[in-house]
Amino acid sequence: MHGKTLTLDAIDYGIIAELQKNGRESYKRIAQRLGVSDGTVRLRTERMMRAGYLRVTASVNPLFFETQISAMVGICLDHPANEAIIRRIADMSGVQSVINVTGRFDLLAEVSVTSRRALRHFLVDDLAAVGGVTSTESFVYLEAEGKWVELREHAPAGALPE
Repeated sequence: MHGKTLTLDAIDYGIIAELQKNGRESYKRIAQRLGVSDGTVRLRTERMMRAGYLRVTASVNPLFFETQISAMVGICLDHPANEAIIRRIADMSGVQSVINVTGRFDLLAEVSVTSRRALRHFLVDDLAAVGGVTSTESFVYLEAEGKWVELREHAPAGALPE
């Protein structure tokens, strides 16, 4: 992990709660709600971000468009997972996260792709290229509440305003 020591208090948790409601909220408004200075909010937010504990990003609903397919893929390996394998899978197109877990799978990969063909490509072609994958099991999301992910793919040409 990060190996850094980070101790959080009620103010830190308050900052996090406010940013979870609205990641664009100003430090000044957060400070007013928490009864501290905006400098305190800024410094504490930066400290948590530097430590690798907090990240403020834009997230999208992966089930918003009917054409989007999101799935959790359980992956079994012929040897213990290592950082290189985890990184290779994490860098693949459509992969949101890769988690080294206990249980019947060695890894769980969360993927969000634009078609069945793209999911097939990930499962058959991309994972085969990693080597050592003995089996997979896919769990395609049908519905979800509160599920948000990072948009990892770039918008197609012409989709963004000029």
